[in-house]
Amino acid sequence: MAKESGRKKSANQLAAEIARSRDFVERDLRDLRAELDFPRKIRKSFRRSTGLWIAAVVVVGVVLTVRPTRKKKVYVNAPAEDKSKGKLVEAGFALGALRIAATLLKPVILKFVTRQLTGYAGRTQSRRV
Repeated sequence: MAKESGRKKSANQLAAEIARSRDFVERDLRDLRAELDFPRKIRKSFRRSTGLWIAAVVVVGVVLTVRPTRKKKVYVNAPAEDKSKGKLVEAGFALGALRIAATLLKPVILKFVTRQLTGYAGRTQSRRV
C-alpha cells in the first residue's frame, strides 16, 4: 500500500536513486523541448518534402486571389441626381459670369487702385518735406 520509507537504505543507495530520478527528469525535459520545437520541425519537414510545401503555398495563394470578393451594391436615386445636377449647372453659370465680370472690370479696378496708390504716395512724400 504505502511506500516504504528510505530510512533503511544506505546513503549510497539514496544517492544512486536520486541520480537515477534526476536522469529521468532530464531525459523527459529534453524530449519535451524537442517535441515543442516547432520551427525545427517545420525546417526538417521542408527539407524532406520541399515540393509538397511549395505546392501547398501555391494552392493557398491561388485560393486567396481567386476567392470571390464581396461586392457592395450601390443604389442611386434618379430624382436626387437631377437636383445635384441642377445645382452643379447653376454653380457653373455663376462661375462663368464671375469670370466674365472680372475680365470686363479688371481695367477699371486697376485704374482705381493705381490712382489711390499714387495719391497715397504723393501725400506721404509731401508730409516728409
